[in-house]
Amino acid sequence: MDQQLPWRQWLPEFVLLAAMWGSSFLFMREGVHAFGPFATAWVRVTIAALALMPILMWRKQTSAMLHRWRPILLMGLLSSGIPAACYSFALLFISTGLSSILNSTTPLFGALIAWWWLGDRLNVWRVLGLVLGFAGVVLLTINGSGASTLAYGNEELAIAACLLATLCYGIAGSFIKKYLFDVPVMVTTTGSLFGASVALLLPALWFWPSETPSLRAWLSLLVLGLFCTALAYVMYFRLMTRNGPATAMTVTYLIPVFANCIGVIWLDEIVTPWMLGCGVLIVFGTALASGLIGPYFTKKE
Repeated sequence: MDQQLPWRQWLPEFVLLAAMWGSSFLFMREGVHAFGPFATAWVRVTIAALALMPILMWRKQTSAMLHRWRPILLMGLLSSGIPAACYSFALLFISTGLSSILNSTTPLFGALIAWWWLGDRLNVWRVLGLVLGFAGVVLLTINGSGASTLAYGNEELAIAACLLATLCYGIAGSFIKKYLFDVPVMVTTTGSLFGASVALLLPALWFWPSETPSLRAWLSLLVLGLFCTALAYVMYFRLMTRNGPATAMTVTYLIPVFANCIGVIWLDEIVTPWMLGCGVLIVFGTALASGLIGPYFTKKE
């Protein structure tokens, strides 16, 4: 069992982390309209990788990254490259709030992939959570266009892109457990970001915007890379180390709160009752599927 610190010691950092990741959808939205999806994703992960490299060097762990570069490179594609590009694309067509709600399905896919690939046990509560979570996604997709404040259409394709991103997150979680379990967390994080940068370089150059992006767009991606990616990763793993993975994972459920509030205040987005209802269903189902609240409904063995 993870040793729990008093909540007063970890709650401020927990809330700050959720706020940083919630605001990341705003900065992605600001950047993607100037840079396009691939360039936005590449600039983001490259800035984050360059920011974390000095920490890796200070810890004298660069040799560990080079020694396992092949699986770490693949890890980067799954955990950073594809998701960053998918969310950047999605934000061209759907609201930041809807994107953040779909992001909360990450533990849902994580539980499903771990069951299929690693043989993790699924009890009745976790199965119920999978059913409820995916039902929430289906219902949200049916009326997804009602959550969009943009006029481009293609909302269903954007929702599919978000779900592809969370599926990649789920695969990445099991991939780490199977192939990179003995690699230090900072090595995996920094290496995967560099791997994502390498994977996205050619698409980013090919689709680089013909018009020079504005200073505002550059600043948005700078904040996105430095604070919402590099610093956020450090804070997340610090929280995981100090208070256990179960507590750290619950930050996923708080992110949509900040993302929707930011979207309403700064982008004039609309949060519909349908979105709220589906969001609650997704979060509740995901919490059950990931095993976070299931034990409260039954006696432990």
